[in-house]
Amino acid sequence: MTDSRHWNVYLAGEIHSPWRDEIAAGIHQAGLPVQLTSPVVDHAASDDCGITILGEEPNPFWKDHKGAGINAIRTRTLLANADVVVVRFGPKYRQWNAAFDAGCAVTLSKPLITLHDVELDHALKEIDAAACATARDPQQVAQILQYVIDQI
Repeated sequence: MTDSRHWNVYLAGEIHSPWRDEIAAGIHQAGLPVQLTSPVVDHAASDDCGITILGEEPNPFWKDHKGAGINAIRTRTLLANADVVVVRFGPKYRQWNAAFDAGCAVTLSKPLITLHDVELDHALKEIDAAACATARDPQQVAQILQYVIDQI
């Protein structure tokens, strides 16, 4: 039996690989009633939104502070409206923002799916312990969503 409602899934984390597109393809192929949302994934746009909108800032701390505040409007709103949150931790960069989003999801009692390579298991053990599932590839995320939605 398929759930007839529409699901909102927030895709947080790493922005340097096509994992979001791969999840979207799996959801589309399965015909799932899912809307995907995410933070701004254009790195330059995300970094510079504060100074673009609110004006130049000579101090890098305040430049980042302006941008983080504006980006937080989107992130907090989409996280709060999500039915499920997926957080991807990539292998290349330190991703404090991804860890922060995972913590916010847990605090908001949102079902959390983490997505990362086995090499990050130890570093992410606390986050994975709070997650409902830890996937190794985007296809597993799409399969989890298909199972959850189609088995209700």
